[in-house]
Amino acid sequence: MISKADQALLAKKGISEEQLAEQLKTFKTGFPYLKLDAAATPERGVLCPSDEEVEAYIGKWAEFCSGKKTVLKFVPASGAASRMFKDLFSFLSAEYDAPTTDFEKKFFENIEKFAFYGDLDAMCIKNHSASIKELVEAGKYKEVVFNLLDFTGMNYGALPKGLLKFHTYSEEARTALEEHLVEGALYAAADGKVKLHFTVSTDHRELFQALVAECKPAYEAKFNVEYDITFSEQKPSTDTVAADADNEPFRENGALVFRPGGHGALIENLNDIDADVIFIKNIDNVVPDRLKGDTVTYKKLLAGILVDLQAKAFEYMKLIDSGKYTHEQIEEMIRFVQHKLQCRHEEIKHMEDCELVLYLRKKLNRPIRVCGMVKNVGEPGGGPFFAYNPDGSVSLQILESSQIDMADERAKAMFENGTHFNPVDLVCAVKDYKGEKFNLPAFVDKNTGFISHKSKNGRELKAMELPGLWNGAMSDWSTVFVEVPLITFNPVKTVNDLLRDVHQ
Repeated sequence: MISKADQALLAKKGISEEQLAEQLKTFKTGFPYLKLDAAATPERGVLCPSDEEVEAYIGKWAEFCSGKKTVLKFVPASGAASRMFKDLFSFLSAEYDAPTTDFEKKFFENIEKFAFYGDLDAMCIKNHSASIKELVEAGKYKEVVFNLLDFTGMNYGALPKGLLKFHTYSEEARTALEEHLVEGALYAAADGKVKLHFTVSTDHRELFQALVAECKPAYEAKFNVEYDITFSEQKPSTDTVAADADNEPFRENGALVFRPGGHGALIENLNDIDADVIFIKNIDNVVPDRLKGDTVTYKKLLAGILVDLQAKAFEYMKLIDSGKYTHEQIEEMIRFVQHKLQCRHEEIKHMEDCELVLYLRKKLNRPIRVCGMVKNVGEPGGGPFFAYNPDGSVSLQILESSQIDMADERAKAMFENGTHFNPVDLVCAVKDYKGEKFNLPAFVDKNTGFISHKSKNGRELKAMELPGLWNGAMSDWSTVFVEVPLITFNPVKTVNDLLRDVHQ
């Protein structure tokens, strides 16, 4: 039963009663597993360009940027850094007072190496009239951690990763957000302009805007560019209802409980962006300047491959829409779709020319993404696969373990023996050959969401995540995978990751 209060809440969020009913129905039916064809490997599905090809594609990207094109870097940055400090929060609540675990010992033994050390030292002096060194010598380790994490200190336990200081330089310490500004100037500048878009939480938007206002002029002068930096928040209309153990709406004090729909909700934010080419990269995957060379090279490579594929797809689309094509040209288009865009359909050999043209138009007239893939080193997360689509075709997809039926031995073996891993390193083309934007939500496979089990105030609840941004939300895009070196993937999952050589 939907009450008037429920209706008011739905209206406020922009969610229809039909959407609510559909979500509740999905809790009962669950999401189907995807049918796999094969893991994508360098032998089939993952491109490994030669040095000569790399140079050629970088040249194509430079040529593209010299024209009147709009390039933008899109960075999901709303997540709080609380998980980065999970072990330090545990230390604060532990019964012992001195570092005991390997993690705690490593943190304190190397504390001076963190980019935030100077700020933390100043905060300790302000709040305790003692430096970090003095507090440690007095055995007051928890006071140091408290000053780092609590709102009475630096509040790092509640801030998003983008606002944390990651790297130390001779003259400054840079936040993750500032490293993305630098990266943007190095590979995403077009006509002297660098456009960046950060998705942020409502609570932290003003802090992001203040940091940009403070640091932007210096980076504009340093790189001789003009920054255009925008922000957006996850839309309330992408929230999903929570369900109880019986798949009925989960309520607190009679009110429906909604939860954020996960990073897949950001397809709506991405859809609002007006740009010819969009880079997507996570906020915590940045390195100091001394290691940016490979990142810049391979970002330009991915972009060069993208604009090369797009130019050919546009050429074929113009030909199709003109109606003036030969049977030989149709066969050429089939080879392009099968071998360059890695999309195959068993039924293609039984199609007449008119059916073929309709099929080819559907596969050519859609967004394109080129995704970097690194060699698998056992990181948790998604990987590259050939998977079956609802129309019976087989194409490249980035899949998470939750989308794969691990009871199927063949599928499980494919996942466990995959050679590559998804580092979230995408370059996207989101306009058609007429320069009109694709409506990105129309390309989402709604059957690729995920249901997880959580608890709230001691009660079990089921939460629904929308199809992931680079998973099901881009399911019906043309997808190409390219091997990139592991040095381009340097996420910061725990605070001690900042002590790794690649972040020093």
